[in-house]
Amino acid sequence: MNYVFLAPGFEEIEAVTPIDVMRRGGMQVTTVAVTADGSKDVTGAHGVIYIADTDIASVDLSAAEWMVLPGGMPGASNLHDCEKLTDALRDHAAKGGKLAAICASPAVVLGSLGLLEGRSATCYPGFENLCDGAEMTGADVVVDRNIVTGNGPASALKWAIAILKEGSGQEVASIVTDGMLCEK
Repeated sequence: MNYVFLAPGFEEIEAVTPIDVMRRGGMQVTTVAVTADGSKDVTGAHGVIYIADTDIASVDLSAAEWMVLPGGMPGASNLHDCEKLTDALRDHAAKGGKLAAICASPAVVLGSLGLLEGRSATCYPGFENLCDGAEMTGADVVVDRNIVTGNGPASALKWAIAILKEGSGQEVASIVTDGMLCEK
């Protein structure tokens, strides 16, 4: 299963875009609310309320294929503050599981957990100092083995397509991007 985590204050475009692109490519996606009260209603950074498929307390993350972290503030901090999620991210990374993070989340979540050490990555400008041991490229999207990072809202579509390409292959990614009229 592929999980996209929604915490209060998440950047809406960075959550909806990978959900949409991954589903267009045939990937099963479950949205997971990371809320203190167990609610599946999550308000994004710009006041849009989303209803997640499940909540963090109810989901078994051990069988995850992809764990996808939208950015936004305080969304990224709220993801980082969830012990069940950070434990699952560490376990997933230790077994080579696929991770994707964008905007503040590569730094605030993955970088602060040491999961980017020895990797090339990108994040929202100004958060690079949280990524000790990583080569921060400043690129829109960086793929380093099993981790896909993006730098911010304007790169959400490129980032989502990179996730799809890594998860389902170039042929599926091309079919989806052609259907979405993406530039080559």
